[in-house]
Amino acid sequence: MTLWWAIAALCAGCYALKLAGLAAPQRVLDHPVVRRFAELVPVALLAALIAVQTFTEAGEAHFDPARTAGLAAAVVALLLRAPFLVVLFGAAAVTALARLLLG
Repeated sequence: MTLWWAIAALCAGCYALKLAGLAAPQRVLDHPVVRRFAELVPVALLAALIAVQTFTEAGEAHFDPARTAGLAAAVVALLLRAPFLVVLFGAAAVTALARLLLG
């Protein structure tokens, strides 16, 4: 039962955070530090998520050549300014091909 209380508390916290963002005065939102923070935090969180998903397995550091090849393919596609679906399918195809070739 404590798991459900934790989930309920997290839901309430997320709702309160969203409400605080909507209730913030415009002058606070227009402050350069707040704007810069809002621009950089999603990028940092996404980069951390990608790093964790690519280089860990079962909570431990693990190098998977297929995942790394897929990440490299995604980076190349992004540098070439490919559309998102092309990046996604390209990375998936390279990962699958690497898994097939590496056994």
